[in-house]
Amino acid sequence: MPLPNSISEYLRSHTLELADRILHSYPPLHSIDDRPSPMIGRLLRKPYPAQTVAIMGLVRRWQQARAGAVIAECGAGKTLISLGAVHTHSGDQPFTAVVMVPPQLVEKWCRETILTLPHVRVFIIDGLRTPTNSNSNYGVNEVKLRNKRIVREGLRTSLTELRLRRTSPSARKRWDSVCSSPAVFVVGRDRAKLGYFWRHAYQVARCGRYQGSVVNPDSGSPVYLGDEGERLLALDFKKVKLSEMLGQGEGTNHVRRSLYSALWQADGKKIRRFAPIDFIGRYMSDGFFDYAIADEVHELKGGDTAQGNALGTLASCASHIAVLTGTLLGGYADELFNILFRLGPSRMLEEGFEYGEAGVRAFTEIYGLLEKITVIEPADNACSEARVTTRVRHRPGASPALFGRFLMSLGAFVSLEDISDALPPYQEEVVSVEMDEPLQKAYEDMEQDIKKALREHRGNSSVISVALNALLAYPDRPFGFGDLIGREFNPETQRREPFLIAATRDLDENLVYAKEKRLLEEVKTSLGRGRNVQIFAVYTQKRDVTRRLESILAKEGIRVAVLTTQVAPEEREAWYERQLRAGVEVVICHPRLVQTGLDLWAFPDIFFYETGYSIYTLRQASRRSWRIGQRNNVNVKFFYYAGTMQETCVRLMGKKLLVSLAMEGKFASDGLQAIDEGDDILMAMARELVTEKGIGESADAVWKTLQKQQTEVFGVRAVETLPAETEAEPPAGNAPRVIVSPPMSTPALVMQLLMFGGTIENVPGRKASRRASSAATTSDQLGLFTN
Repeated sequence: MPLPNSISEYLRSHTLELADRILHSYPPLHSIDDRPSPMIGRLLRKPYPAQTVAIMGLVRRWQQARAGAVIAECGAGKTLISLGAVHTHSGDQPFTAVVMVPPQLVEKWCRETILTLPHVRVFIIDGLRTPTNSNSNYGVNEVKLRNKRIVREGLRTSLTELRLRRTSPSARKRWDSVCSSPAVFVVGRDRAKLGYFWRHAYQVARCGRYQGSVVNPDSGSPVYLGDEGERLLALDFKKVKLSEMLGQGEGTNHVRRSLYSALWQADGKKIRRFAPIDFIGRYMSDGFFDYAIADEVHELKGGDTAQGNALGTLASCASHIAVLTGTLLGGYADELFNILFRLGPSRMLEEGFEYGEAGVRAFTEIYGLLEKITVIEPADNACSEARVTTRVRHRPGASPALFGRFLMSLGAFVSLEDISDALPPYQEEVVSVEMDEPLQKAYEDMEQDIKKALREHRGNSSVISVALNALLAYPDRPFGFGDLIGREFNPETQRREPFLIAATRDLDENLVYAKEKRLLEEVKTSLGRGRNVQIFAVYTQKRDVTRRLESILAKEGIRVAVLTTQVAPEEREAWYERQLRAGVEVVICHPRLVQTGLDLWAFPDIFFYETGYSIYTLRQASRRSWRIGQRNNVNVKFFYYAGTMQETCVRLMGKKLLVSLAMEGKFASDGLQAIDEGDDILMAMARELVTEKGIGESADAVWKTLQKQQTEVFGVRAVETLPAETEAEPPAGNAPRVIVSPPMSTPALVMQLLMFGGTIENVPGRKASRRASSAATTSDQLGLFTN
């Protein structure tokens, strides 16, 4: 028997053996053959069969551990699954739950909670402080659903009042006497972590050996940070809290315990406030809340950040916690470290990991990739020694062992195909555009200058960041760009001094360029079919592209609106509703503004005029329209200029995408190969720019290969070949179509067996659908949890 050439081939060859072994080693906590709890039937909304299995899996998980997770694609019903699990696990007993969500999802969570749980009372935690103006809300306010809108109506209280027990045995007993029904408290993440103001705390020596240098007030000595021990300057004190570990004194052999020295302190000159989650963790962690839910947990992966610490506090103050996300991993194994540590610190300690940088490095050494770079500089003369410097950096990649060791027992993995066979077809397409001749000449000149600067200032992060972002943004706005300036440390002056990277050329601002013309053509084609369009662009500040696109579209008589950060996150859903009532056909915004939670059913065509290089943002924003309830075909297009850094970025994004999908149970050969390649998107673009490696490999080919792997491994749905009578298919063009293809029997089932512990014999055949293509049925949703 010949050796297999890929993982897919290996799985096909040993399907039954692997299935039996996995089922024997990892029996599911709840399988499709087990009877669900009758409590699920009491929900006001009936979950899909696969959602029912996920609910029971989370309930079974909570019976064994405090923490569980729901990793489901955008629109697969994470809210319903988590609320259903809380309702089922609590039985007939009243419960209290605190939910921390992105600010734009506060009212949506309130609405879905009221529509899902029977006899529930919902409250919004608006903060602790008295409002600064008459229009702001404060305290804890009950909300009701009136005419499909959330209004603050009913009980008004505060966290400081809820923590008091008065004459009751405990604060929870007192609350039960006031509210005898289930209660859900929803808090926006921005308000939950909003603590006190702070300022930097350092001194500048006025005399002595360190005169004029930044010194630590606790030690009186300069601060050296980083692996290479660079001296901290006043320019380094920006928006990040800095600190130093004080240990053995200089010039002495006395060893003492390391001490943490913060180079920041509370700012007493500004208003005093207290973060609601910190208040809950400090004063209401004695059993007041039975359940906690953290939505979009991938945004809480930071280490010493206010939002990340809020997750840890939330997990500690409730009896059970569920975390929800649609994009668990962005390509790096260490992104899961802080989340896993906050959900189960005892488990991580048992595994031998300690919290902090040392633990992250140990975790990455086992489950990720670390690159160790050793530079040996030759000796200057016979009396000197060679200088050896070692630098370690994280590289993209995650071991499949991470899934089996931590995630398989923690999370329920649900895809849209598991939820409903009524989902419409989904299609992705990359659109390549040739640059106009003047723009191409200006771009090539700037590119040569940047290459020269990258070679002369190798390793300078300011050159990499400024130059590569310019290469991405300049083709879309080739005017008013200004000179590209980098900064480099000068050892003589002990300061970072500016230098010129490249001078850009200003082109005609009134000219409509090739990529803008192609976007205009695509928009007109979509509107001609009665399909609204959502356009995403990532450069929206100093070199704003959205207003230029708005002007170009408006001149053609297209009703267009631009969503900006001036619209508060909690008001964006209502903003979209107002624009649709006003007849707006096209909306332009940064993808981060809508990447989580919003349902853009009214915009079946999504155009990425600029993609950026964030896997999280790309995956979340591209699925805003392909959700449960969508009736139209969904088309997603990525625009780029051929032969530019935009094409390189799109190509690298396609390569790295499977690394992100791997931790959700979707492995493919290209994804595992991408793990070995090892660079983040920005560094990979810089390397290719200098070495010209990858030149000639088109983004079209990479995305074709990506979709081929999805076809072979994922088993996802196909785009209908025949359009509906009221909607024609997009015209054929030079750009290739990336089509989500129909399920393939063996590989798709094998992947589910590997993830959830089923067997081929237990998987019935798929039932026929009335549509030309169908999603996975409930039979394909196997047991979600293992013990």
